[in-house]
Amino acid sequence: MTTQLQPVVEGSLPLEPAHLQVLDSRSGASIKVPIHPGNYIHASDLSQIQSPEPTKNSSDVDLHAPRSLRILDNGFANIACMKSSVTLVDGTRGIIRYREVPIQQLFHDYVYEDVMHLLIWGSLPSAKQKIDFRAAVAKQAVPPQSVVDVIAAFPPEAETFTMLMAGLSAFAASDDLVRASHRQIKPMFHGNLPVADEMIVRTIAYYATTVALIYCHKQGKKFTPPQPHRSLIGNLLWMMGITDPRVEKCLDKLWILYADHEMTNSTAALLHAGSSLADPISGIIAGIGSGMGPLHGGAIDLAYEMLEMIGSAENVPEFIEGVKTSKTRLFGYGHRVYKTRDPRLSLIEELMNEHKDAIDANPILRIAMAVDRQANEDQYFVERNVKANADLKGCFLYTAMGFETNMFAAIVGLSRVPGGLAHWRETQVAPIRLWRPQQVYVPFTEAEPKAKL
Repeated sequence: MTTQLQPVVEGSLPLEPAHLQVLDSRSGASIKVPIHPGNYIHASDLSQIQSPEPTKNSSDVDLHAPRSLRILDNGFANIACMKSSVTLVDGTRGIIRYREVPIQQLFHDYVYEDVMHLLIWGSLPSAKQKIDFRAAVAKQAVPPQSVVDVIAAFPPEAETFTMLMAGLSAFAASDDLVRASHRQIKPMFHGNLPVADEMIVRTIAYYATTVALIYCHKQGKKFTPPQPHRSLIGNLLWMMGITDPRVEKCLDKLWILYADHEMTNSTAALLHAGSSLADPISGIIAGIGSGMGPLHGGAIDLAYEMLEMIGSAENVPEFIEGVKTSKTRLFGYGHRVYKTRDPRLSLIEELMNEHKDAIDANPILRIAMAVDRQANEDQYFVERNVKANADLKGCFLYTAMGFETNMFAAIVGLSRVPGGLAHWRETQVAPIRLWRPQQVYVPFTEAEPKAKL
């Protein structure tokens, strides 16, 4: 099978709409596959390409394979699963925009609750909308006793993500909209934006309260009920018993950089669950599950373990040499999307400069900064374009603000929840379509290892 692009003379319009001309060498059949604005094709258009009728000489693989051509893409590296107007991430040019607004502009001119409203509802909030949203979140953020009891049942040293999923499950069990959505045939949220928006507010509130309850349980502190005049960040810190205004000011900017990042692994998990018309709390729990893995949210924990293993800034050169000779791994560096510098890094560094004294005073962060200097200067890393991951570098600020490593992923997750829910909201006005990928079957062979039963 051969594929040719329709040639277009520069400066002129194409003679016909852009398309791929696909020639199937097996049958000699030729088809046109339209190329749509945005440089994509519909995978379903390729189903026109049919395999020849099986014969008695066909292999077992060909005999049982669907006749329509499919696309195999392990890890979905070049598959787009939906259309979205929420966030643009251009990893080649180093561009991030929320609703067409550059992230640099949002970072310098606005605070997190402005950006949260922009992502979810497509516009910056008025003063009244801010007041109303704060009051609505605070009202829903008061935890029922069942949620408090669930968190208290865990030992303080328990895995934060596990506690988070349990706390959110307890919230879902006590929520009237969630319960009703599981008992009726007609979709509760799809095509019903007022109810979907109410559930978005509740989900954000439930997540914030669960994070605060976990933090207080781990720290042995008393939980403080939310107040209706505070922002989401302000109430999170208030419920945690943190009253330092510098922390709120820092997070109000830092969270903008993590509010959304397009189709991440955890956002895809949320939407995959949501495609079955599950409630958004269930979708968020699915996203949390994906975030536990060391290739996603769990990578931060591994990076901090690496810094502790190095021991001191004086040991960094030896460690870097070990990375270059493949004796050890450098966690928290590199990104699957970016071919250039992540635009969030320079903005994080602005915040780090504002808190330089706190960073310099922390032994772990002194090691981290020494690693970063070496990675930025050593030609081994420069030639490979290996830069600090923005997720890791942002966590240096959490350390500087006094947070323990075991709370990073949950707090960062809260900053990302509105972005994920913005994508979920888009699906509530789009045609219902259950996400159900296919597979390419490979016949079992005896050479494969057998399970010991």
